[in-house]
Amino acid sequence: MQGNPVVSRDEWLTARKALLEKEKEMTRLRDAVNAARLALPWTRVDKAYVFDTPEGRKTLDGLFAGRSQLVIYHFMFGPDWEAGCPSCSFLADHLEGALPHLEHHDVTVTLVSRAPLEKLQAYKTRMGWHLPWVSSYKSDFNFDYHVSFSPDEINSGSIVYNFDMMSPFGDLDELHGLSAFTKNEAGEVLHTYSGYARGLEELLGAMMVLDRAPKGRNEKTIMDFVRRHDEYGPQSQSTCCHSKG
Repeated sequence: MQGNPVVSRDEWLTARKALLEKEKEMTRLRDAVNAARLALPWTRVDKAYVFDTPEGRKTLDGLFAGRSQLVIYHFMFGPDWEAGCPSCSFLADHLEGALPHLEHHDVTVTLVSRAPLEKLQAYKTRMGWHLPWVSSYKSDFNFDYHVSFSPDEINSGSIVYNFDMMSPFGDLDELHGLSAFTKNEAGEVLHTYSGYARGLEELLGAMMVLDRAPKGRNEKTIMDFVRRHDEYGPQSQSTCCHSKG
């Protein structure tokens, strides 16, 4: 047990109202951050990126699938990995459920990874997802959006991630992120937003529920309890987000 005090209903209500004020403050701050995000300037995507898709090779423009907005989740799955990142899989489970709502709100969501398309399709089948998933294999896309890192970058001891220079995470050559795009009247693709690391935490509805459960996230390190959804069981062992297995 956590040792929380057990008090009268009136004492609980007083403490809960005090917390409510902080929750309202957080809600107002989130609204302000969301407004600032929508007010960000946009920048043209001048580089021609090409992706391998189940329908053949497509440009970034082709990934919009007839909608005006494109949200790409940079899913950690390197060319030599045998399976996708467990934590990215956890997030993709959430996107899967939201897919029909997003598509009917003029937003196309697509996963992008550097692993070859056949690996992505096999893993997608295993996970039972319907999310669009394309490969940026042999493309600069992941490197330009700072979610993939070359051996030279890692060996240098410094990478660019989350808009800052930092030390590599060991020999890990893939990290996660999310990028958003739109098109102007001239048909040019515009980059509107990118987010990384814990900046994407609000996308994880299960975490938001745990934040309201009696034991909270009940973790020793961030998301240490997360497994691929077909790996939960009584003998489940801790799996790191950075696992390549």
